[in-house]
Amino acid sequence: MNIIKAFFNRLSDSLLANPRGGFDPATEYTPISSLRLVSDKPVVLPPLDSSTVRRPIAHAISQPDAMDEAIRRSQSWFFSRQHSEGYWVAELEADTTLTSEYLMLRRFLDRVDPEREHKAVRYLKSTQLPDGGWPIYYGGPAEISASVKAYFALKLSGVSAEEPFMIRAKERILAMGGVLQANVFTKITLALFDQYDWEGVPHMPVEIMLLPKKFYFSIYAISYWSRAVLIPLLIVFAHRPVCQIPREQGIDELYPIPRVEVRYWKYPPFNKDQAWLTPHNFFVALDAMLKLYDRMPMRVLREKALHKAATWMLEHLKGSGGLGAIYPAMANSIMALECLGYDADDPLVIKALHEIEELEVYDSVMIDGELLPTLHLQPCFSPIWDTALLSNALVESGVPQDHPALQKAGRYLMSRQTKAVGDWIISSPDAEPGGWYFQFENELYPDVDDSAVVIMALSKLKIPAHEAEVDESIRRGMRWVLAMQGSDGGWGAYDKDNNRVVFNYIPFADHKALLDPSTADLAGRCLEMLGALGYDNTHPAAERALAFLRKEQEEDGSWYGRWGVNYIYGTWSVLAGLRAIGEDLSAPYIRRAVSWLESKQNADGGWGESCLSYKDAEHHGYGESTPSQTAWALMGLMSAGAIDSFSVARGVQFLIRHQKKDGSWEEIMHTGTGFPRVFYLRYHWYCQYFPLWALAMCRNLRSRGKMRADELRHPISGTDSYRSEH
Repeated sequence: MNIIKAFFNRLSDSLLANPRGGFDPATEYTPISSLRLVSDKPVVLPPLDSSTVRRPIAHAISQPDAMDEAIRRSQSWFFSRQHSEGYWVAELEADTTLTSEYLMLRRFLDRVDPEREHKAVRYLKSTQLPDGGWPIYYGGPAEISASVKAYFALKLSGVSAEEPFMIRAKERILAMGGVLQANVFTKITLALFDQYDWEGVPHMPVEIMLLPKKFYFSIYAISYWSRAVLIPLLIVFAHRPVCQIPREQGIDELYPIPRVEVRYWKYPPFNKDQAWLTPHNFFVALDAMLKLYDRMPMRVLREKALHKAATWMLEHLKGSGGLGAIYPAMANSIMALECLGYDADDPLVIKALHEIEELEVYDSVMIDGELLPTLHLQPCFSPIWDTALLSNALVESGVPQDHPALQKAGRYLMSRQTKAVGDWIISSPDAEPGGWYFQFENELYPDVDDSAVVIMALSKLKIPAHEAEVDESIRRGMRWVLAMQGSDGGWGAYDKDNNRVVFNYIPFADHKALLDPSTADLAGRCLEMLGALGYDNTHPAAERALAFLRKEQEEDGSWYGRWGVNYIYGTWSVLAGLRAIGEDLSAPYIRRAVSWLESKQNADGGWGESCLSYKDAEHHGYGESTPSQTAWALMGLMSAGAIDSFSVARGVQFLIRHQKKDGSWEEIMHTGTGFPRVFYLRYHWYCQYFPLWALAMCRNLRSRGKMRADELRHPISGTDSYRSEH
């Protein structure tokens, strides 16, 4: 076996030998047609002179030459797609639930737009599975809540329940248990249209706004996204508005028994555990008590709590990106404004609705040989994330640090650094503003992941006449990230020590995503950030993070991926951080991770992992090969020193073989994670910049023995200790 392995390793050396001749990515671009941005308003750089076009190579080429060509074409594809302000952004696709909810929202607000509605209906029909249901990720099975929402949205839009595809949908929903098995947020939405009884919805009294900020069950003890979604919803709960609809548009047919016979305490989320004394049973009993209180609330307390909730919401609506800059919170804020008495033509309501309309994505679908327009919604925008990740990839691929496109990207990123104090100050009172958010604007909610990746990108760029400004931006960002490190040594995304797991037993939290605890992928990213700034594993923050990661490693050697699917993503994130911070790559726990990644490689040379891996342990690391997940696995292996392995050679070949002529890759799988088991994301450019990054990393490690990121470590003035020697 060792002889065979040695043979394959030597074979991979010859396949990936360093090609002769120079390579200048700064001058070798291929102008191509523009890509419609998610705003449907494309802005592209002017095409370069045709003399710079490198002609396709007609004869067979070696893998190193093919890798050079793949990198060049990918660079060209990206450079023609940069926005004039300096950012890159692509669509962030979710599932059908947002589009269904959008149709319901417009009906609730009496803002039905027939043109929009027709296109959204067409989209929902085109995404239905053959069995009649709707999934929450590509290739997944029908999911009850997504299916109920789609069915109801279609009926609200005038689609007859007698249509064959609607009959299939009804049968599939009933086979999954009917509307009674849907999740809490679906039931809340249905209650707003009198299609579900409020008694069957967990109670959340607005009076919780009056609890002290440091109280164990404070609104600040849950995650940013939960807080932004819940506070306007508390206002809605207190008013319980109902949008009356014609009986024929209702969904009584989705109940497995007549609605009047339903005893809601028998169904989720109120069905009790068999054991008598459990956290879930305790909170179910508490919910019953809160419902009794809600029938005769203390008027003074309720009015005070409503005022506090409204004040909080209005203060957080001041930005240009909507409440929390995520669709569910934005939609809830409009309904809350209506409950508070705001008119439909009030500037604040108009602004909030416009911010949601900006999330519309217009596409098309082929029906009976005719290309017809569709509309769906994305949850938010991702310009900071896309720009920072791509900047790192472009630098690694050899683009000069001071290239005009990278200078523009760097200036854009610096302009989006937060200066205001956000909700994070509650959990980290010693922190000062300096992080970055994910969207175009979300000043009060920077996150650790974006901040770390932006810092890594800025540390590799050169912006003439702005060197001091760049260093100060990095310094402020690093201080904020380090201040957000949790007591367990890890990092959450938006808050520190947001880990009170008891919240997951509350009936309202049936999605198990109320919290934002420390995760391995974020810890790995922060170590990579420290490494990019020249620090090593003796830095106090690194020492604590390393202890956290050793504790979090799975028995099989992998790490869980909270923000990407799944163990492949988590394992890459950690290994990249371990290499950057200077860990001993021969350490047994790192070799176990390498063995795990190699064992998950598919027969076609790629890697893939289904969203099902969050639910079923047997699917960890298994799935159809995708460009993004193949790139993560490659970067993980190479970060751990497995540069010469045959697995890497095969993975590189997979990426080269699947690149299209225009320099792009195609990927339809959801490889991003919003909430595990509940909400998944398809970043349309994950399959673009991660393969570029992986190929560039491979070329550099094989030709020079180090990554370009290693050569561009960027110590900043201030603390000189804990610096790496390499």
